This record gives sequence, structure tokens and C-alpha cells, in this order.
Amino acid sequence: MKNKIIIFSAPSGSGKSTVVHYLLKKYPELEFSISATSRAPRGKEKNGKDYYFYSTRKFKELISQKAFVEYEEVYEDSFYGTLRSELNRIWEKGHTIVFDIDVKGGKNLKKLFGNKALAVFVKTPSIEILRQRLIDRGTDSKEAIETRIAKASEELTYEKSFDYVLVNDDLDKTLKEADDLIGSFLQ
Repeated sequence: MKNKIIIFSAPSGSGKSTVVHYLLKKYPELEFSISATSRAPRGKEKNGKDYYFYSTRKFKELISQKAFVEYEEVYEDSFYGTLRSELNRIWEKGHTIVFDIDVKGGKNLKKLFGNKALAVFVKTPSIEILRQRLIDRGTDSKEAIETRIAKASEELTYEKSFDYVLVNDDLDKTLKEADDLIGSFLQ
């Protein structure tokens, strides 16, 4: 099956990016879809590598031009989306696209691509473990962490919309499960 996609969604801090980076190193036929966002870069994030960073005004302009396959206003004036041009860029190489995307975006992509998509929801065993991971990450203020925790409670209600739920309680076990899932999906 051509033009497959693999979706990883999770509340922020659940470990989905760690899983995605592991799989990208292991499978050369996978390629990361760089999402667009209107938020500022965090930590060492780079434009065109981690995200395509746009102003809120430019992001809204791209929405009006129908440049996105999907997009969400995740927080007020903080948009995330998938550019049509990004999908075409990767598929033209014959690669399978991997998404590290918010929960609503993941649900929307699964609905749009159906059986050409494998949708994986990653979560921590508890909200308290999630809070500690966000604190340990050291990239967000205390207020931002509490906003993310509140959002995570809502996002956890979406797990039923995904094909598979990975509980990230042991990283080695989680990576093995993800590897088995991707190996089966790519065959």
C-alpha cells in the first residue's frame, strides 16, 4: 500500500518524541513530517527541522489558502498543522510519513487516511508521572506545566480513537512494542 502514514499522539511529556526518534533511526523508509506551528521555538528547536515556525498572522493566512491537511488551535493563538506540501515532499521519495502530533490532529489524520494510517496513542501510567516528566524536562514554566496537565486530562479521553495505546512505563518495553507495531504495519 502506497502513501502510508504512522501517527504518534500523546499528551505532552508522555515520551512520543523519544519513540518516534528511535523508530526513525531504525527504519530508513520512514520520514518525519515536520508540523507547522505559530508558537515560538522551545529549547534547541530549529525551524525546518523540528517545526516550521510561523507568526499567528501567517499561520491564519495559510489556513485561508487551504495549505493544511489538518490544523488545530491547541491553545489560544497557538496553532499546529500539517502542510499538504510536506506530505507530497515525503511521498515523492516513496517514504512512509511519521507524525508526532497533538491528539486532535492525530484523530483527524486517522479519520482522513483510514487504513493507510496506523494511529498510536502514547501515555504515561498516571498524571502524576506525566507532571514529573514535564518538570524534569525543564523547558516549561510552572504555569505552562499546569496548563499541559489540564490539557492532558482532556487528551486522555481520545485514546479510544487510536488503533493502539502504548503505556510508556518502561522505555525499553515501549520501544520494543512500537518496533513490533511498525514492523507489522510496513509489511
